[in-house]
Amino acid sequence: MLKMETFGGISVAAPTSSAVEKTTTPANSASPTSSPPPPLSPEQPQQQTVVLSPCAACKILRRRCAEKCVLAPYFPPTDPAKFIIAHRVFGASNIIKFLQELPESQRTDTVNSMVYEAGARMRDPVYGCAGAIYHLQRQVCELQAQLAKTQVDLVSMQLQRSDLLELLHKTEQANLSEQQEGQQNMSFESSFESGDEFISSHDEVTNDLGFLDCNNNNNNSSMLWSDPLWT
Repeated sequence: MLKMETFGGISVAAPTSSAVEKTTTPANSASPTSSPPPPLSPEQPQQQTVVLSPCAACKILRRRCAEKCVLAPYFPPTDPAKFIIAHRVFGASNIIKFLQELPESQRTDTVNSMVYEAGARMRDPVYGCAGAIYHLQRQVCELQAQLAKTQVDLVSMQLQRSDLLELLHKTEQANLSEQQEGQQNMSFESSFESGDEFISSHDEVTNDLGFLDCNNNNNNSSMLWSDPLWT
């Protein structure tokens, strides 16, 4: 709708406010056919992990857990014993002071170290972690001694094995040499016996001697017949 307005004796038609509201649309309103927003690029920072509230520290200390509580990311309400052990040895104020002086990248390791130290101090109030380290070093020394002893035994067993193999080799060589000598002796004896049989036997010797006797008799008889003076 138009409304007549007068400015210095001149009437001008101006649209009413209702018409302006109908014709104007918000610039950022999405049309029905508009495409969905693009997905987040991998370069955009990831969302931080959800921190449960109240944390175990504030719950045990019976105080209101603030939105940016320093202890909330490291002492969740599902594990209250973690804060109880650290608070009993170090105290909540000291823990908060330590965490505020460190960057966020080192706070998780710091809290784990404090909890381990507190647990060791509760188990051994005198030495704490030093006692645990001493026991571990002692175990390492004992294991190293056992390892050295085992290595010495292994070397001695290897030497015994080499000596045994050498003895077996010598025994086999001796057996082989004895077998070779026995075979040579047997071949020599067999060749000697065959040579004796080939040269002569007792019957042949006697036959040869008889042949000589017969020849002598024949010669004598011929001499008798040929001698004219034999009367």
